[in-house]
Amino acid sequence: MNKEFKLPDVGEGLTEADIVTWRVKPGDVVTINQVIVEIETAKSLVELPSPYAGTVSRLLVEEGTTVDVGTPIIEITDSAAGEATGPEAPAAPAAGVGTIPQGSTAEQRPAADTGRQPVLVGYGVRPGSTSRRPRRDPSTRPASYPASPSMTSAPPAVASPAAAAAPAAPAAPTGAPAPAPASAGPRALAKPPVRRLARDLGIDLSSLAGTGPQGTVTRDDVEKAAARPATDRSVAGNEERIPVKGVRKATAAAMVASAFTAPHVTEFLQIDITNTMAALPRLRALPEFAGVKVSPLLLVARALLTAVGRHPMINSSWDEAAREIVVKHYVNLGIAVATDRGLLVPSVKGAHEMPLAELARGLDELAATTRSGKATPADLSGGTITITNVGVFGVDSGTPILTPGEAAILAFGAIRDMPWVVDGELAVRKVTTLSLSFDHRIVDGELGSAVLRDVGSMLEDPIRMLAWS
Repeated sequence: MNKEFKLPDVGEGLTEADIVTWRVKPGDVVTINQVIVEIETAKSLVELPSPYAGTVSRLLVEEGTTVDVGTPIIEITDSAAGEATGPEAPAAPAAGVGTIPQGSTAEQRPAADTGRQPVLVGYGVRPGSTSRRPRRDPSTRPASYPASPSMTSAPPAVASPAAAAAPAAPAAPTGAPAPAPASAGPRALAKPPVRRLARDLGIDLSSLAGTGPQGTVTRDDVEKAAARPATDRSVAGNEERIPVKGVRKATAAAMVASAFTAPHVTEFLQIDITNTMAALPRLRALPEFAGVKVSPLLLVARALLTAVGRHPMINSSWDEAAREIVVKHYVNLGIAVATDRGLLVPSVKGAHEMPLAELARGLDELAATTRSGKATPADLSGGTITITNVGVFGVDSGTPILTPGEAAILAFGAIRDMPWVVDGELAVRKVTTLSLSFDHRIVDGELGSAVLRDVGSMLEDPIRMLAWS
């Protein structure tokens, strides 16, 4: 019996995703919980496990295609010997309902021999809750769908969008996949992040000579190609069009919603952080911080956490439906991270309870995970207050926009040697600018000023962090 696996909702109510890389091809035998495809949502890269055991009949969606949740993406022919039994067996699909019960998680199932921890969460959204995006112009689609580098046989034929939406036809005999049209060329070797970068920059990977191992196209190869004159890579003249999708699409929608929902106020404070900078080498020398990155951001984070403890209302959210302010007596500290896919804001959960060394590890690991594209939807949600470090870009200050659902965001500017008056004498000191944006429905000027002043005071004299903690 042929079964279609529909694109699930992998968390946070996301309604669509991009198919990045297929890990299987027609004719492959798959087991339950074997990773079959990597997708990119508006928040992260996710590996999807198979809910069925059997043989892959068809891949219904091409790599690089954006599809809605609930759209069939692969067809699998069940094998009698490979079907799951007991609590692991997937439920038979009903009309409009996915094969995995709503609210279930893949963590509730035993992992297969692959050793991977499946990340599938829930299944689909309610019928009618989302509108379908317009179909792509068929003239812009590739003539064939080439196989991924790991595939050793000829690339399979892929159903058209119309076929993917239509009832499945009887499965062809499983065996060797259908040969690709003669026009299909070899697929360039490149990792998914490099493919996304090339797609965003309008670079044809097949036109590049890879300099990585076994001819793999690297990030440097793509960036060098992008640095060529526009006439070398665009027949449309001096204009370039980049599709707004994935993280950029989600970020744009969130920022518009935040800017036009919460009345923003931003205050600025320039401070002397010479003492904080002097404390960093002493922290790095402590055994508790061995192998951990100790940066000024760590002490900025600790100062903000201490200020939240002194002024809990700054760590709140506005509940429009209930007409209530929700004060959160815990801190999930968001840190804005610039990535190839756009700006992401993962959060360190329970940051208010962490010792300084543990907070340093949490910040370091979360930033590395996010930049590598492996942050989970859980990492990228649930924040209560955010820090954005614009100083790493050489910027002194700015007016940051609130992360939706939060009442405040602190921007930390570049640290510069500047003339400063100390005890009536002019001296050269380490100076930076802090800026705090807050939701004026929740935070009035007095509270916002008190929080910003407290953070500044602790960074001017780190001993205050001990006194106020």
